[in-house]
Amino acid sequence: MAATAPKTLAKQIIKAAWNKKAEDITLLNLKKISGVADYFIICSAGSDVHARVIADHVQETFRGRDVVAHVEGYESGHWILLDCFTVVLHIFRPETREFYSLEKLWGDAPREEFPDGA
Repeated sequence: MAATAPKTLAKQIIKAAWNKKAEDITLLNLKKISGVADYFIICSAGSDVHARVIADHVQETFRGRDVVAHVEGYESGHWILLDCFTVVLHIFRPETREFYSLEKLWGDAPREEFPDGA
């Protein structure tokens, strides 16, 4: 099976997260500034349960495609990370997102906002 281009994969993940009402979705392009991943997707969830619902839906969307390599933080729900190789999805509770402030930490990264999931 051919690998999905990182930007295409990022948009598919954004759509899946948005379908479960993820909020404040931001895409950071890290290609030129880091070897960690090509893209970070950062979004917010209204509760720990909501964060897990988003994470579950993203995983279910890509089941059988070997997209999600690793999941962190699922039990707590304050910050769930889905490592999708070239794309990393960060699902935050708003207060945790503000505390860690990844958008500021990676302030040099070009960003896109996705208010409507597209």
